[in-house]
Amino acid sequence: MKTMVQRVTKLLDGFNMSIEYRGERFSGYNKPKRSRKGGKKFAVLAKQGNTVKMIRFGDANMKIKKNQPNRRKSFRARHRCDTSPPSKLTARYWSCKKW
Repeated sequence: MKTMVQRVTKLLDGFNMSIEYRGERFSGYNKPKRSRKGGKKFAVLAKQGNTVKMIRFGDANMKIKKNQPNRRKSFRARHRCDTSPPSKLTARYWSCKKW
């Protein structure tokens, strides 16, 4: 039986350290990257304490227009970005951080 947190392997590519998790490479913990799988725009390997979790967030079919003040304000209100911050292990945290 596979555990929830699978084997995390650190690979040295020259001077770049990358982390491989579930067959996907990340440049480090808590660093978002463009996602290629899952129908989401971004993926991040989130780490909080001893817990490691892969988070996918963002609609791949929508354009981000955060430079428009009204859209930015609506998004942040809809996702409650300015209230108490959620855990780093949630998509809400990373979406709000991007906006």
